[in-house]
Amino acid sequence: MDLPVMPPVSPMLAKTAAVIPPGMQYEAKWDGFRAIVFRDGDEVVLGSRSGKPLTRYFPEVVAALRAELPPRSVLDGEIVIARGGRLDFDALLERIHPAESRVRHLAEVTPAAFVAFDLLALGDESLMSVPQRARREALTEAMRGAAAPVFTAPATDDLDVAHAWFEQFEGAGLDGVVAKPHELPYRPGERVMVKVKHERTADCVVAGLRPHKSGPVVGSLLLGLYDTAGRLQHVGVCASFPMARRRALMTELEPLRMDSVAGHPWEAWTSEEAQAADRLPGGPSRWTGKKDLSWIPLRPERVVEVAYDHMQGDRFRHTAQFRRWRDDREPEQCTYAQLEEPVTYDLADLLS
Repeated sequence: MDLPVMPPVSPMLAKTAAVIPPGMQYEAKWDGFRAIVFRDGDEVVLGSRSGKPLTRYFPEVVAALRAELPPRSVLDGEIVIARGGRLDFDALLERIHPAESRVRHLAEVTPAAFVAFDLLALGDESLMSVPQRARREALTEAMRGAAAPVFTAPATDDLDVAHAWFEQFEGAGLDGVVAKPHELPYRPGERVMVKVKHERTADCVVAGLRPHKSGPVVGSLLLGLYDTAGRLQHVGVCASFPMARRRALMTELEPLRMDSVAGHPWEAWTSEEAQAADRLPGGPSRWTGKKDLSWIPLRPERVVEVAYDHMQGDRFRHTAQFRRWRDDREPEQCTYAQLEEPVTYDLADLLS
């Protein structure tokens, strides 16, 4: 491979804002695996955000890129899987598997697609220093003849359209809007774009905690919601506390600490059978590897209000944020019924 931009490249990132800023280019925020694609003739490399190659896990995407991209090109985009008219991140996670036979099988039953939203090089020319507006024009032209499962992300300069996308596209599994300054060159690894994500709140039961890696202070709170059968399901964690708050939380929650998991709603968390039947903390994952997933059980008696962006199935897609204790709420009131459901929007309509 001999391209004007060579792997690895750290993708350009975005910082969070509360509102969509005016006077920029706007795109939907995709919920998949960020990937920098390098194609030089028959050779195709998929680079992840961390720099590690994703190539072996998505043979069907590699074949499609080989067929649909310009012969010598470098693009920034997202690998996604769509099922039932919306993005399915859980299906995407399953694609990262060590067994070649499993990779091939999943490529057939849950095929992925690639959505391009930036062009870093074309032919013998690097476009890294070219302004965003010109890169977008070059991307649109370079991808004019591309066909599914390779797509170009829709973009607009109209702020009203961006606001409409923010409301509508969530129903297809997207999680916000990204704004890019028109004169912005491509700056790898820097948070120079702007992302605006949905934020909702939910009242959750605090049923456990994990200590912080730095010592005996709170690293994260384990959150639960009751399902219709009255079982407490693990829906995610609340984290990102200042160090002083981590120490205070450990002291505050000490009276709820249990000597063991016996009698706790998640006492069977080490059982593979129980993990398959319910959502419990510490489930096996190829992403966590040998990471210590043990946790400290707490009596499920306190309720916390957390902010979250959206759900992935029956769990929070990302880490939730602490808002306040809700001592006026009973744990049994913390059910899935309180969660807001976005209006359905068919992903096919977006990609067309």
